[in-house]
Amino acid sequence: MLSEWELWACANRVLQTHGEEAALHAAEQIGALVLQGDAEGVRTGRRSPPASRNFPQPAGKHRPLTG
Repeated sequence: MLSEWELWACANRVLQTHGEEAALHAAEQIGALVLQGDAEGVRTGRRSPPASRNFPQPAGKHRPLTG
């Protein structure tokens, strides 16, 4: 299991790489883990800030997360 610090470091990388699409990227990755049957990966992915509603969004155009 990743520590909170490791999780935020990974999330920061996703945000830097994918910008406004970070939440979508996280959801796609979690979906792939579901299809692979990786329950632990899904649990970790769901803890990821880009997959949650409390991740700081980049400046600029914002799209609300639904779900």
